[in-house]
Order: sequence, then C-alpha cells, then structure tokens
Amino acid sequence: MASFGLKVIRGMFGVGERIAPGFAGRIAFQLFCRTPNVNKPTDNERRAVERAADFMAEARHHRLKTKAGCVAVHEFRPEPGKAARGTVLVIHGWRSRTEYMRALIEGFLRDGYRVVSLDLPGHGASSGRRLNMINAVEATRLAGDWFGPFVATVGHSFGGAVATNAAVGSVKGFLPVGTDRLVLIAAPCSIPDLFAEFSRMLNVGPRSQRVMAGEVERLSGRPLSEFQGDRQLATTPLPTLVIHAPDDREVSMRHAELYASAGDHVRLHRAEGLGHRRILADPGVVQRSIAFAAERVKPELVH
Repeated sequence: MASFGLKVIRGMFGVGERIAPGFAGRIAFQLFCRTPNVNKPTDNERRAVERAADFMAEARHHRLKTKAGCVAVHEFRPEPGKAARGTVLVIHGWRSRTEYMRALIEGFLRDGYRVVSLDLPGHGASSGRRLNMINAVEATRLAGDWFGPFVATVGHSFGGAVATNAAVGSVKGFLPVGTDRLVLIAAPCSIPDLFAEFSRMLNVGPRSQRVMAGEVERLSGRPLSEFQGDRQLATTPLPTLVIHAPDDREVSMRHAELYASAGDHVRLHRAEGLGHRRILADPGVVQRSIAFAAERVKPELVH
C-alpha cells in the first residue's frame, strides 16, 4: 500500500499534468536526480562505512572540481612487490559509495592492479544532492583525465550505466573515457525505461514526461531515447562482461539481456541467487571480473 506522502505526490503530479505540465515535468526531473542526504545515513549504511574505515585509510584521496562541485576519487595502490598491471576504474551505484565496492577493489589490488574508485556526485565524500547521467559522465571524464586510461571500468547498478555512457562518449562536450573493457554488474541498460518506471510510480503524465525528456536533451545534447546501452555498445564494440542475478528486484534481468543483444563482444553471466547488492561481495563475481579484465575468461565460464 502506498504511503500517505506518496499518495499526495501522485495527486499533485496528476493535477500538474492537467494544468501545468511544464512545471510538473521540471519538478519531476529534479526529483529523479535528487540523491539521499549522505549526512543522514541509515544504521546499516553507518555500520558499513565504519567497518570499512581501515580499508579507506589505505587509499590516497583526491578531490576533483566539476561544474557543480567536487567529486572524490580514492586511489588504491597494489601491495609492494606486486607487478603493476594497469589501472581499473570502479564506479558504485545509486545510494552507494566506494566503501561498498570493497570486495572488488581488494580483489583487483591482490592481482596487482591500481584501483581508482569514484564517488559519484551526491554520494560518499563527493558534494551535492543531485546525480544524473550528465554530471556522472563529467565526473568519470575527470577521473579519466587524471588517472586513465583504464584497462577496465567496473560499474555496479547505475554506475554500470555511467561506465557505458562515459566509455562511448554519450554526453556532448565530453570525450569518451579511455578503457579497454567494461564490467557491468547489475546495471540498467535503458535510461528511458528508468524514466518510465519513475513516472509510473509518481503518476507523472505523458505531457510532463516529455518535459522531463526535454531536460535530458537540454543538458546532454542528446535525446533521452539515445541513452540505451545495447545500442551504444552495438556501435562502440568494447569487450564487455555483464554480470546479473535473475532474482535482482531493483534492476530486472531484462536489462542484462538487452546489453547482451549488442553483439558477440558482450558476454553475459547469470549470477544465480545473488540479488542486487549481495552480488558485489560474491567471490566468484569478483574473480570473474578480474579474469575478464586480464582477458582470461574461458568461453565455458560465460553463459
């Protein structure tokens, strides 16, 4: 059953669709981009950050200035004596941060990679309360300028969509980020689908939705319909590993299958029973990601 607050919001957007779709669409877009307050974490989030304190203390912390504020980049170097195998970029998802990517980061470090982990705008140690594909790609481009090129870019959830869009240069004004490979874990493929799901939840009508799409085009220089990962990878054939759990309740398996339809350069692994967040800490997922970055994935391991 919908909460009272959600019912009020749905009612307001219903009225807005009838009398002021321009205003309603702009407000809806702002809500879509609004991030949780990092200064008010849940108990689980606070405990996760506390548990990772020693891990984060081992990193070199950088702040890069963007048009809207500063983003934090955390640089992890491999253990002394490990052969340098290049740099991997790691990008977390919505309502996440570098600390939650710990298992992947530690895995790549053990294998001799330098790892650069980006806190997206409005998340972790980065400033702001707004995240969208435009400022996310800008932040990733900056990370690439300072620390790239990358042997692989690994993204979880929305971070996977960001990794794809940054690699193909989808936002006008920002060159593609140099990366040899992509690893997309529980990542949405279709940004138009995300807008449609959001609109259904909040009762944003079709005229207001067109205004939302117009905001995307105004900021990115491209229509919303072009932010479709399968089409992007079909025209920019980067070797890509897609890892997704069929029981993921936040991003459906359909998104992974769309990515896989881009061509033979995209490999799909179904991570059975790992949901949307447990998948990040699974040793098999970590090892598969590392192997793919090193071009050691055997065909029989990919389903």
